[in-house]
Amino acid sequence: MEAKKEIEVATERDAEVVLQVAGEGGNGGKEEGRAAMDVSSRSRRVAALDAFRGLTIVMMILVDDAGGAYEKIDHSPWNGCTLADFVMPFFLFIVGVAIALALKRITQVSAAVKKIVIRTLKLLLWGLILQGGYSHAPDDLSYGVDMKKIRWIFGCVAFVVYMATTYALYVPDWSFVFHREGDVNDGKRFVVKCGVRGNLDPACNAVGYVDRAVWGINHLYTQPVWIRSKGHSERLKHWLLMGFGLLICGITLHFTNAIPLNKQLYSFSYVCFTAGSAGIVLSAFYAMIDVWGIRTPFLWLEWVGMNAMLVFVMAAQGIFPAFVNGWYYETPDNSLVHWIQRHVFVKVWHSERLGMLLYVLFAEIVFWAVVAGILHKLGLYWKL
Repeated sequence: MEAKKEIEVATERDAEVVLQVAGEGGNGGKEEGRAAMDVSSRSRRVAALDAFRGLTIVMMILVDDAGGAYEKIDHSPWNGCTLADFVMPFFLFIVGVAIALALKRITQVSAAVKKIVIRTLKLLLWGLILQGGYSHAPDDLSYGVDMKKIRWIFGCVAFVVYMATTYALYVPDWSFVFHREGDVNDGKRFVVKCGVRGNLDPACNAVGYVDRAVWGINHLYTQPVWIRSKGHSERLKHWLLMGFGLLICGITLHFTNAIPLNKQLYSFSYVCFTAGSAGIVLSAFYAMIDVWGIRTPFLWLEWVGMNAMLVFVMAAQGIFPAFVNGWYYETPDNSLVHWIQRHVFVKVWHSERLGMLLYVLFAEIVFWAVVAGILHKLGLYWKL
């Protein structure tokens, strides 16, 4: 199925990923602080991330294995957005959130780069193992154009444009007004002498000149490039404002026929709509689980999310059913999986569609949620 082909095996338990919950702290000694950190590490872990990741894996299994019987949960043929069309954006969203939280705890750039490189190599290895190696998709997406013959032309053009801009573009003198309250130079205008080509210094390089000419100097960041909110209300206000803003933007563009929702084209409205939906769902999970403490109904999603790698490989990629189907009596149709599908679900409910849906819900999703819960109790996790 399409969702299986798109998903990268990029999940891990993120055991070290935590947020500083509002109100935490203390003035105890160092040893007391370490003990408190060990005891409260589970409470400080953002359970909403695990629940959201688990929801994404569950959606993936559902749409891959039951989507063929129900059009409403399968991928939209062209314009529109169904349940299956949320899987990939939700996955990318939670991966981005987890990466930001994980890397903010690594203060050394070299350590962060090392972690990224190692993780990338692991993902490439697992991608080759699970997806069968080289993908021939580029040859099928040429739309009548021989991409093999012209792709190097595009690469050469991009290289020439980059080199010409960097080394041949003339950078004139430019000025700026310094603003810092209380400073003796506040309000003064300073002139930066350039008048050069090919300079790679911070003040006179061509890239900075293009940025200033297009966006203006005020677009440059002088402080940290993201806002870190420590309180629950501040986080939720920020997340919900962005989520609803993107959601409304996507809906407006779609229903005014300006830019329809289209997953195949990854249209701007589709990106806004799914990203906004992901932000709202994460905010809802965060409010219910981490703020209000309503964890019991979502524990099974947390279990799946904490062992997302295992559930993805075994269930969503079909490794476990394929292994079980390898053991059969006389014909491949006489395997345990096929027997359960026919006799426990399809024949009992007298419906192929309903039977397959119930099989996916109970024999796959519930089964792997229970397995993930048992592994969680044992402290066993599969992570990269």
